[in-house]
Amino acid sequence: MLPAAAGAGAAWQGGGMATDSAHRSVTVHRVASGVFTASNSRDGRITFGTGGNADFTPTELLLAAIGGCTAIDVDILTSRRAEPDSFEIEVGAEKVRDDQGNRLAGIVISYRITFPAGEAGEAARAILPDVIAKSHERLCTVGRTVEIGTPVTTRIE
Repeated sequence: MLPAAAGAGAAWQGGGMATDSAHRSVTVHRVASGVFTASNSRDGRITFGTGGNADFTPTELLLAAIGGCTAIDVDILTSRRAEPDSFEIEVGAEKVRDDQGNRLAGIVISYRITFPAGEAGEAARAILPDVIAKSHERLCTVGRTVEIGTPVTTRIE
């Protein structure tokens, strides 16, 4: 396992994040009825579906993307000071069906992160509230996109 500083820096600077271009895209393929695979340009794949089995639904993937985005921000910045003893982020929301259509409302991100006793752990705990605020207000692309409300355009090719 890499030391905390090396691991955090390597993931952030060493290609762990998609930093090669401003454009982002995934391609979704139908595998079977109600089962799909999303792939990216780096040969990553994730299977999802309608919720009839253990696969994630698109709504769950959205919540995971919000949690994953802020988790990366928080982990990189706090683990430079101390490796966490535990690190869990839960993202929940209510699915609403109304005259505006289906959507999520009341998205809440709950952070359950602990650090070891000692000076390094205290340093990580001390910056945690600020790091979470920075992720929410500026850094997390997924959360910012949802909160700001970016229009989605569709087209048939």
